[in-house]
Amino acid sequence: MKMFQQGFQLKEKRRGFHLITSEVLYAMPQIAELKTGMCQVFIQHTSASLTINENADPTVRKDFEMFFNKTVKENDPDYQHDYEGSDDMPAHLKASLLGSSVTIPIRNGRLALGTWQGIYLCEHRDFGGSRSLIVSAWGI
Repeated sequence: MKMFQQGFQLKEKRRGFHLITSEVLYAMPQIAELKTGMCQVFIQHTSASLTINENADPTVRKDFEMFFNKTVKENDPDYQHDYEGSDDMPAHLKASLLGSSVTIPIRNGRLALGTWQGIYLCEHRDFGGSRSLIVSAWGI
């Protein structure tokens, strides 16, 4: 079995849902060496998250942002954690709902994503800054 791991930084992205599949593949070219395996992508932040979803129609990403903004509102007077800004506690909640990692099978040296699937960075802060990710791939 082979195992690879690589950390990398994503440049700051505006608030919203962003396809990052190509950045993940660029950071981990060793995926091509694996016939069968798994790839995990992990984000080292608590105010941004990762998910897999539609990679073709950009309105899906806009609808994700709209849904989460309606579901987890900013400026709720009941939030106690508010000293980092009105978008911080909602960002933590959104990140917990979506999760900090995704795992994708590797088949014949490629991520076995579905035809219309891609990896999203879900940026929940107005000014979240660059984001650190760790990609791990293992298999035969």
